[in-house]
Amino acid sequence: MTMPNSNLPSAINNPITEDDIANYLANTPDFFERHAEMLAAVQLTNPHSQRAVSLQERQANLLREKIKMLELRIMDMIRNVNDNMVLSDKLLQWARTLFLNTDPAVLPALMADELADQFAVPQVGIKVWGVDAAYAGEAFAQGVSDDAKVFASSLTEPFCGVNTGLEAIHWLPDPKAAASLAILPLRAGPIGSAAPAFGLLVLASPDAQRFNSTMGTEFLARVAELASAALSPLR
Repeated sequence: MTMPNSNLPSAINNPITEDDIANYLANTPDFFERHAEMLAAVQLTNPHSQRAVSLQERQANLLREKIKMLELRIMDMIRNVNDNMVLSDKLLQWARTLFLNTDPAVLPALMADELADQFAVPQVGIKVWGVDAAYAGEAFAQGVSDDAKVFASSLTEPFCGVNTGLEAIHWLPDPKAAASLAILPLRAGPIGSAAPAFGLLVLASPDAQRFNSTMGTEFLARVAELASAALSPLR
């Protein structure tokens, strides 16, 4: 009588799982070198059709899809670079116009007009306070409350968002047409410094998404810093 084998194969007591197979293949890179014929025999379902394809063809399809995705990412990067170059050129043109101006009294209006023109901003308003006595009677130096000045100094970066009825919208030609705003504090030094603000630039659009709360403000910060430097002759 044959005695039962007490040493049953481990595969019976502990069935091999797909993870076991995957780990084995991952840790035995020469397996397919010893069994090269298996690669040609493996058939997989094509994700784009119902026909079976070889493992090599499936891998080739995956590589083509990855290459296509990389090409799209590269095209997006190229578009972003081109857009940034256009913005940089416009910023330089705007700054050049400001620094070529020789009449400080017209500088705020020139600044607003050039911003609207260069960057297609429908409405731009500006106020500057603490100016030299020679410019205290100018329209840009009047009509700013103490609350607005405190608000300006509290901004450590440009504010972007929907029109909530801030005082600054009344500095625009058509406040009712302002759906979104970008408010840029003007101060000596970098935009995030602790120096008190001496003015505000207000950019407005009828498009509620033009200046939204999730947009980056780095470019607007550079505009604020250039504007602040250009306005120094008024103070």
